[in-house]
Amino acid sequence: MLTIKAVLSRLSILTGKGYSVLDLIKSFEKVTGVKIPYQIKPRREGDIATCYADASKAYKELGWKAELGIDDMCRDAWNWQKNNPEGYK
Repeated sequence: MLTIKAVLSRLSILTGKGYSVLDLIKSFEKVTGVKIPYQIKPRREGDIATCYADASKAYKELGWKAELGIDDMCRDAWNWQKNNPEGYK
């Protein structure tokens, strides 16, 4: 059961595993069959090198953890977009 503390807390609802932009592109291409044109360029000024989140708080406070991975995320996002080309209405 959700508590007020859990509702008011900030939680990282993630897998706890970091992915690069290239990981995301490759996964999207794999699960959708859509080729994404891209170029690898130097990092822009102000871009962070890495960003990770600790998902353990969500498990401790809610008993929830991600069971699916990046391929599932890309597949689900693509399926939603294909079925909702105008976005939320």
